[in-house]
This record gives sequence, structure tokens and C-alpha cells, in this order.
Amino acid sequence: MRAVFYLLIFLFILGCKENKIADRADANWQNIEKDLQTALIMASDGDTITIPEGYFRFSKSLLMDEKSNIVFKGAGIDKTILSFKKQEEGAEGLKIADCKNILLEDFTIEDAAGDNIKVTDTDGITFRKVKAQWTGKVSEKNGAYALYPVLCKNVLIENCIAIGSSDAGIYVGQSDSVIIRNNEAYQNVAGIESENSNFVEIYGNKAINNTGGILVFDLPGLTQYGEDIKVYNNEVRENNHRNFAPAGNIVGVVPPGTGIMVLATRNVDIYENEIIDNRSVGLAVISYELVSALSEEETEANAEQASSAQRVNSNYDLDENYNPYPWDIKIRQNTISNSKWFATFQHDFGKLFNFKYPFNPPDIVFDGFMAKGKTPKEILCIDQKDVHFVNLDAPNDLENMNENLGDFVCE
Repeated sequence: MRAVFYLLIFLFILGCKENKIADRADANWQNIEKDLQTALIMASDGDTITIPEGYFRFSKSLLMDEKSNIVFKGAGIDKTILSFKKQEEGAEGLKIADCKNILLEDFTIEDAAGDNIKVTDTDGITFRKVKAQWTGKVSEKNGAYALYPVLCKNVLIENCIAIGSSDAGIYVGQSDSVIIRNNEAYQNVAGIESENSNFVEIYGNKAINNTGGILVFDLPGLTQYGEDIKVYNNEVRENNHRNFAPAGNIVGVVPPGTGIMVLATRNVDIYENEIIDNRSVGLAVISYELVSALSEEETEANAEQASSAQRVNSNYDLDENYNPYPWDIKIRQNTISNSKWFATFQHDFGKLFNFKYPFNPPDIVFDGFMAKGKTPKEILCIDQKDVHFVNLDAPNDLENMNENLGDFVCE
């Protein structure tokens, strides 16, 4: 028995191991800061700004405003390295605002004080073969977002890599007409996140070793609400990383070991994904009521935190147009499996699952909060075979937790 005990401890430690990204201590750093910022300011519509192969260090944010049809291009995703590790001014690494038809391609950007790349109020933004990361061990001091388009239209993110974000690696917020495809996200709190966005397709991605693989959130108090989301043909595997989000951030409620989570969004279709070995739950559908209840003691803002991350809003009911409940969620024909014996011990729900369903964490969880006037099937339609479903019955303080899938099976 002692040998079995030590084996379990070893496997648990192995499962918690973090990969450390090289800190580039031996790189031959060059300074092109002034020339590159000048090129961004002086660029004419239709220009291509080319950055050669090499390691380049910056002390200030790079800014580009009110430009059209600009290509910002490096020599390759691991050949042109833009580092903001020594940043002294600004939060973002690269910030783009009020532009049209911008292409970012073939470079790596890392270690910004805030977000690595933020794009706002832009119609037509493409990220292609861009790596955005924080080096060294992951930390809550890392920036919130690696790739961060917000208040944009016609967004394409493809063949990119995001690592080490304290909120979401690949994120799109309050945007319309979005495609997120064929990307990789590792060691972020959220690998990929769509928030308050419309007409979004998320497909062909790999979300591995994040706290939560893919999140589809709708939050109160923002400029718009989100719907019409498709999540399909993704590999969502082993998202068991510890949650290192700063206290009070909305993604701090995500239990380690979460594959896909839908929060208070409507018209979401999740199909033909591989959702494998996420320790706590393969797929969760929850309301903002549950989030608020879980976060009552963490909603006070940290005055020292300068972050673009969304925080828990305990006064969400003041937004009269916000509906905190999910509905029209379709879960169909996914491959959901979990060879892990235990859910996380780092979160109350993980502990609950270990107590109620030992050696059998749930595949699909619904919190039980029902949108007014909706039938169970109008809220959640499940077309899956041989899945372990759990209804938390959160409105009644978990008094009638149950595994009754029948009310939610698609007709």
C-alpha cells in the first residue's frame, strides 16, 4: 500500500509540472526602437513594415493609430523576437487603434508589462503566425492577454501561439465576425476566450495545459452582448494547470482541469471536439449567478493591479439589459473522455466532485440556473453518448445534485 501511495503522489506532482520558457539570457539583443516607432507613425496606407531576423528589445510600447492596409511583418515566428522584458513606459507591447485592414505576421512578441498585442476599434485585423508569450515560470504578474483584439470587426487569428497569459492567451472581446483557427494555446489561465462577441467560429485549435481550454463568456456592463458562437474540431486536452489569475479576475473562478466553459452566453454550438483528460470537467455550462456567488469575497478591486482583465461584477443586476443565464447551448458529437482519477483539489467544485463522484469526474456539468421562460431543452441540448452528466442544482445550494440527463437530451 505504501508503494501505491507514493506512486499516486508522484503522479500528482508530475501532473502539476510546469514547463519553463527560455529567458533568452544568451540572445544578442539589438535596438531598433526609435526606427520602428517612426516607421509606424510615418507609414502610408498600403505600406509593409518589415522587421529583420534578430532579437530586439524595447523600453516603451509600440503604437500605431489611424492607418489602413498596413502589413507588419517579421522574418518568421521564431526568427524575429520583440521583447518588452525591460519595458519602462506603457502597458502593451504593440497597441493598434482606430485602423482598418491590418496584417500582423511572422514574429514573436513577449514579456510586455500588460498585454503583448492589443488592437482596439479596428475593422479588419489579422494575426497570422504570431507567437505571443511570457518567458520564465508563469505568474499572476504576467500580462492578461497575449493576443487581444477588442471592439473590432472582421477579426482573423490563425496559426498563432499564445503562452503564459494570466487571463486569456487568445482572446476576442466585444467584437463581431471573428474566426479563431489553427492556433495553439499553452499554460494560460484561459487558452482561448470569446467574450461578449458575435458571429464567432473557433475551430482547428489546440488548447493544452491551460487552466481552462476554451471559454465562451458573456459579461455584464460592457458595450454589447455575445451570441452565435461555434466551437468545433478543436483539441482540448489536459487543461489541468493551476489557476494563476490575479484575485478578483473573472477567469479566477475557472477550476483547474476545465476543458470548455460556457458562461451566460446564448446560441452556442459545440461539436466534434476532442475533449480529453481535463481533470475536473470536460464541459461546463454556468450562469453569472453562480460566478457571483463563488466570488463574493474576491470582488473588491486590487488598487495596485493595472490590468485590462475583466473582473467579477457583484452588481451585475444593475445592468438591466444583461441576462445572466445561458440558453440555446448545443453539445453534440464531441469525444469526451478523462483517464484522470481525481478532479482538482485546488477548487471547491473539484473537491465536491471528488467527494460525490470518486474516481469519476463529470464530463458535462450544468449549474442548474434556468433562464426565465425557457424549457430545459431550450437551455441545454445534449446529443452525446455515454457521458457522465451532473446538474449541480446550484439555485438550491446543491441540495439535489443529480445525474439526470434525460431532460436535456436533444429531440
